[in-house]
Amino acid sequence: MISSDALQFLQSFLACPSPSGYEQPAQAVWRDRTAPFVDRIETDVHGNSMAWIHPDTRPRVLFTGHCDELGFQIRYIDDNGFLYFATIGGHDIGLVPGRTVTIHTANGPLPGVIGKRAIHLMSPDDRKKVPEIHELWIDIGVADKAEAQSLVSIGDPATYDHSFKPLRGSLASSRAFDDRAGAFIVSEVLRRVSSQKSALRCGVVGVSTVQEEIGLRGATTSAFSTSPDIGIALDVTHATDHPDVDKRKVGEVRLGGGPVICRGANINPRVFTLLVETAKAESIPFQLEAEPRGTGTDANAIQLARGGIAAGLIGLPLRYMHTPNEVIDLEDLDQTASLLVAFLKRIGPDTNLIP
Repeated sequence: MISSDALQFLQSFLACPSPSGYEQPAQAVWRDRTAPFVDRIETDVHGNSMAWIHPDTRPRVLFTGHCDELGFQIRYIDDNGFLYFATIGGHDIGLVPGRTVTIHTANGPLPGVIGKRAIHLMSPDDRKKVPEIHELWIDIGVADKAEAQSLVSIGDPATYDHSFKPLRGSLASSRAFDDRAGAFIVSEVLRRVSSQKSALRCGVVGVSTVQEEIGLRGATTSAFSTSPDIGIALDVTHATDHPDVDKRKVGEVRLGGGPVICRGANINPRVFTLLVETAKAESIPFQLEAEPRGTGTDANAIQLARGGIAAGLIGLPLRYMHTPNEVIDLEDLDQTASLLVAFLKRIGPDTNLIP
């Protein structure tokens, strides 16, 4: 299992609000945690946090995990002080009504409730419909527009008011495991490898990227600026070990089965093979995932940066993606970090990346 110290960092990291475009609180926590383990740490104008070990050594391996999460943005305040909002990222709108949220204002966090017309006041046809986003509002308990405007500004972000909760065994639920868990793994790999730096034959840069949920934007800029030879994205992937999933369409992935190594057009074949060989040699359980086209992860941006980068993708099994209560197995976090530390030890000037 991950250490108690690492688990405390994960919980603090998850607690930070970090919707796309508003990642600064989470990035500050990530940098504070990671800085003692690396040779250099910096932030670019986009908001990516980049931590380096052996920054002048080639080949250079990039690890990314995006720290942004789904959220909302205040767009309009009506005369009665109800707040109308836009979504940040891809929400299942049917899950949004009735949720408690926190609005992150210049004066601090402000609680609210997402409201809609009660089922008793709907026609039979309306009860069958998923509401459109403009038919929902946030109620912050004010009397009118003036009072609301004294508390909230247009453009303020909001996030679900859900936090880390242990379940049975090594399972846990939280909002924002997609993909705070991936950024956590990047930091954890840097921590573990920092005591073995002298044995490394490669440079390493770990990046907590921004704005993945709205178009892989942070990975696009950081993959260009860090100029790696190998780039591996850490993200979540759909666990299919729950009801109502057709595995014939999406494959088979389970919580506790270990990291999911992706294979397909987005992935450099030699990086894929080396990850699998490393897992087998280290007796680390792993799963395979087939993706015949672009993956919709940071690996997409990494592969196409500059003149092309040898890309890999490791998924962390996750249930209920893009909901307020995503579920992972903490053992998978530990095993993924172990795999990547062992992978780094196999990379050197003689590593062949040509398919």
